[in-house]
Amino acid sequence: MAVPMIDLRAQYRAIKPEIDAAVAEVFESQGFVGGPKVEQFESAIARYLGVEHALSVASGTDALLLALKAAGVKEGDEVITTTFSFFATAGAIANAGAKPVFVDIEPATFNIDVARIESHVTDRTRAIVPVHLYGQCADMDPIMSIAGRVHDLRVIEDAAQSLGARYKDRPACTLGDAAAVSFYPTKNLGGAGDGGAVVTRDHQLGGLVRLLRAHGGDRTYYHRIVGTNSRLDAIQASVLNVKLKYLDAWNLRRRERAAYYDALLADVAEVVTPKEAPGNFHVYHQYVIRLPRRDEAKTLLTRKGIGCAVFYPLPLHRQQCFQHLGYADEDFPAASRACKEVLALPMYAELTPEQQNEVVATVKEHLAAPSA
Repeated sequence: MAVPMIDLRAQYRAIKPEIDAAVAEVFESQGFVGGPKVEQFESAIARYLGVEHALSVASGTDALLLALKAAGVKEGDEVITTTFSFFATAGAIANAGAKPVFVDIEPATFNIDVARIESHVTDRTRAIVPVHLYGQCADMDPIMSIAGRVHDLRVIEDAAQSLGARYKDRPACTLGDAAAVSFYPTKNLGGAGDGGAVVTRDHQLGGLVRLLRAHGGDRTYYHRIVGTNSRLDAIQASVLNVKLKYLDAWNLRRRERAAYYDALLADVAEVVTPKEAPGNFHVYHQYVIRLPRRDEAKTLLTRKGIGCAVFYPLPLHRQQCFQHLGYADEDFPAASRACKEVLALPMYAELTPEQQNEVVATVKEHLAAPSA
């Protein structure tokens, strides 16, 4: 039985009449950029999270970059973040002109090791970017404590994978000064293309993002600062407006699928299943296991038509573009080990028990086979 890594067609079929009608409205209006659909979605996200500002932009990467710029990050600054994340986390820091300062991860959650953050703070540190990886929040209370005690640092949550997650009953995206959200199609709330948003309760920061995303101006042809063009198209907003009301139910189904994987793998000593930190509400953007001979497992799963992926095969400190920073693997033992062991299994709300049975049976087949 073939099992896709994610089945966007299954999600679309379930809500096809609503999506088609919403997109048709945009074509009928011929209002493709900005307008009421985008404003409606921004208001809906702000209400969902309980924040004052939800500012849509062209991508999750843009959301990170504009949030950092609005927070005052500039050339010569340093920004502390994890070495184990998608490239956009560090890329946005570098594109804001700052130096990414990498920190190792907690082995259990894959999130930034908060005990290591403060030792990396210097007089150039301007911000911390914790990543809520795979759908689980980083340990934010100590991070906010460090930020408040040391140089009044800004905290920008990279929440690209965690919309709907909670930390001690507080929603992801509301825990720092601002958060960057992604609406890439494969995210828990995904559009029909790229999209993102900066969410914040900070009026000054929100006002700056509003300017930065529109060439630095608050009215046509008048520019207060130098910004860029970063907009969410009305078609994307129309799709996201439909999907947002299903997000919580989809996230609960993801948690159910994760629990079923946990049960199927409970007696498999060689596999380490995801760990949910106490007080967290994990939304399982990815279901990531650790297992021996990971690359062999990936090969077998792929050969049998079962989707899987490695998030991530190379830590950020080892990317070619950051080699000049002079980091060594021994500075990041947990992340370096994770890169050799992690494997994401199929995860989406429409995943069936039969499909999961097939996935786990193949994982067990791999473990039973001799090393290649």
